[in-house]
Amino acid sequence: MAKLERTFTGDFDLALARLHQGVLNGSATASLEDGADYAAGPVRVAVRMYERYSWAGSNRVALSLTLTGEGDNLRLTAITAGGSQAMFFKINTWGEEAFLDTLADVVEKL
Repeated sequence: MAKLERTFTGDFDLALARLHQGVLNGSATASLEDGADYAAGPVRVAVRMYERYSWAGSNRVALSLTLTGEGDNLRLTAITAGGSQAMFFKINTWGEEAFLDTLADVVEKL
């Protein structure tokens, strides 16, 4: 498992669109599996679940993305899972880290 957390300022919809495109453009096999949006007063939350094939691990890797915003104050939490071929412990997390790196590149530009 790999995790990325960032707090930044910006437009919620624009940030979500750029994060979404960054994940999909970061890998030919990346796909959006599902998502949900929620608003409570001024607070907005978007949850997205992505998946892609990891060539390094010869398996599929999942990435959950949660973007929370109140006005232009935004918080991103992204967590990857999968990517290991071991039965009882993780020995190969390259796919997870590479999936998260594609998102980290986008976040740094927001």
